[in-house]
Amino acid sequence: MRLIRRAILTVLIGPFVLIAIHMALFRVMPVPLTPLMVIRWNQDHPIQKDWVAIEDISPHLARSVIAAEDNRFCVHAGVDWSAVKTVMEEYRDEGRLRGASTVSMQTVKNLYLWPSRSVVRKGLETGLVYVLEWAWPKDRIMEVYLNIVELGPGVYGAQAAAQHHFGRDA
Repeated sequence: MRLIRRAILTVLIGPFVLIAIHMALFRVMPVPLTPLMVIRWNQDHPIQKDWVAIEDISPHLARSVIAAEDNRFCVHAGVDWSAVKTVMEEYRDEGRLRGASTVSMQTVKNLYLWPSRSVVRKGLETGLVYVLEWAWPKDRIMEVYLNIVELGPGVYGAQAAAQHHFGRDA
């Protein structure tokens, strides 16, 4: 009975411990690989990535991401509940559903989860985003996002995308 209890605790608590270690480690170190990179590599897309510190990326890019993806990035705690409310109202009124993911939520999805749309994934993403926002400062979240976001098949991060698409540095 004791062995079964230990196994259950390991299965239930183990993933949280691994995520906590991962978040602590990658608060300061570059992220070498994400689940999405592995998925795309398995789909025969070579991985193109080159980590660049936030200080070496044009500040215009971060501002553009905020303007396009998450204009309340600097003030929310991971989930922009006003955007969620707006999306739900649009769905109720027009039957049209669009995303309300923040940059922080997209970072969590890219770091820990898979790219499909599902209630389970969104629930995990919502829970993890609050932990990420607590554990990392906003500039680190933006730095990681700008280095792991897929910007073309197999092209990850601002530097790899700038090199791939424009032949220049980010």
